[in-house]
Amino acid sequence: MRTIISTKGQLVLPAELRRRDSVAPGQEFEIKRLGRGVYRLARTSAAVNEGLVDHLLTCPEQDWFVPVPSDSTADLPGPGIEAPDD
Repeated sequence: MRTIISTKGQLVLPAELRRRDSVAPGQEFEIKRLGRGVYRLARTSAAVNEGLVDHLLTCPEQDWFVPVPSDSTADLPGPGIEAPDD
């Protein structure tokens, strides 16, 4: 299968391949130069919970999910676990 490089240097992945492999806009790929004019294109795997927050925010029951305003949730008690008394 042949493709072209755009004037912006972008590679066009043919629609048939995008459909066959479920490639969606915004997905990331890694490109590696194997040799002069020879390249390997590989889709990078998504983070384990990528898109989870967006999915939860679309919950039909409003205010069911509220993001925690924190850089890390490591210090928060888990479900059913009481916070320790200091």
